[in-house]
Amino acid sequence: MKRCWRDVFLIVFVCFGSTFLIWLPFFLRLTSFWKIPLPAEGMVTIMKNFDGPYYIAIAKSFYNPQIIGSQFSFDLPQEYYAAHFPLYPLLIRIGATFLNYLWSMISITLVASALAAFTFYRLVKDFKFSKNPLWLTVLFLLFPARWLVVRSVGSPEPLFILMLLTSFYFFKKQNYWLAGVFGALTQLTKPPGILLFAAYGVYLLWQTWGRRFPFKAYPLLLIPLSLLGVFGYYGYVYDDFLAYFHSGDNIHLFWPPLQVFNVAATWVGTFWLEEIIYIYLIGILGVVLLFKQKRYPLAFFTLVFFSSTMFISHRDMSRYSLPLVPFLLIAFEKFLTKKEFKIAFAVILLPIFLYAINFIAGNTLEIADWAPFL
Repeated sequence: MKRCWRDVFLIVFVCFGSTFLIWLPFFLRLTSFWKIPLPAEGMVTIMKNFDGPYYIAIAKSFYNPQIIGSQFSFDLPQEYYAAHFPLYPLLIRIGATFLNYLWSMISITLVASALAAFTFYRLVKDFKFSKNPLWLTVLFLLFPARWLVVRSVGSPEPLFILMLLTSFYFFKKQNYWLAGVFGALTQLTKPPGILLFAAYGVYLLWQTWGRRFPFKAYPLLLIPLSLLGVFGYYGYVYDDFLAYFHSGDNIHLFWPPLQVFNVAATWVGTFWLEEIIYIYLIGILGVVLLFKQKRYPLAFFTLVFFSSTMFISHRDMSRYSLPLVPFLLIAFEKFLTKKEFKIAFAVILLPIFLYAINFIAGNTLEIADWAPFL
């Protein structure tokens, strides 16, 4: 029991401490760090990173076009916000009872990040996926660098991964009601939540092939039902049940696959894309390893989600691949716990932090009037 509490303390310390180190150059209003030029706006730079302010606009209006149009000066069509699902802005609005909207946004990201790390720790520990769950969790908090970024700014990804891992944890325990409830919360956080339902369905069909389907798993239907609920609310607000599909260029799925290598694509716009090859390679290797290790629930989720990334046409492929990370860490666990990897990881810690600081400094919205965000 003492060791468990010690591990929890270390997880929370690494989670908050690493974010604090990312924030520190901005908090101190440094104009440069390691010769990286920084905006002289302090913590404002953290607050106005994409897509945080958009979620605040939703939190204050709950998609009401009149409120958004009258209070916020974003030059965007009203349907654009339909691509941003409601759970994160709802929690921001609840948190704004105690804090202003900006700090509520950041606080939810921080808390969700810590809880996601703890859930990952329990998943690894309880199902004996590694003899060193603490190390794997520390690695989960700091790698990849894109994950360190999204959990240091206003972002729904930590909440999404928290709900996804919690749903998966209960699915492994065959507690389908809680798997369904947290799966529905996953869906209410981000559109790719439906892939969780697809992965569960594919796994259950494979597991029961030629036998009776386990109808006790029907609570998992809460996941698609929650998606229909979101669309129903959009029908009420926008008078368009399919507003999500009419939200402009927010839907990045294209046919044929691998359009991410099309320089003319709207959200690509560059031919400097070699790192995406490595993302694909690691994803494929992870799927193969999980099947080889006979960790079939993890393998089927990784397969379904990785397959979807092949149809994504967006320069920021690392962000869209983040839900794969917990499962890939488990897949590569034997290598990642070796002494050689730990030495290598210690060397790349500084590059990870420099990448995160540089990325946050540049990935910002232009906001002239901060009054509506308070």
